[in-house]
Amino acid sequence: MSEQTENLLTGMSDAGCNAEEIVKAERILQTGNMRELTRFLKQCRCGLLDRMHESQKRVDLMDYLIRKTEKQSIK
Repeated sequence: MSEQTENLLTGMSDAGCNAEEIVKAERILQTGNMRELTRFLKQCRCGLLDRMHESQKRVDLMDYLIRKTEKQSIK
């Protein structure tokens, strides 16, 4: 495995991509189709953004619950 390939796959792992996505990226990279690889990486990015937004919603809910609890303890 080339250093470039290893760096890409390690970077994907560090970014939070799952094993299936990493294997697929490796297969695409082996074909040399960089346009397809770029498209796939953008799809992975969208998935990460979706998960981030879901996490943000949960954090916002926790903030709401904290504020609500603090207001009740003040009364």
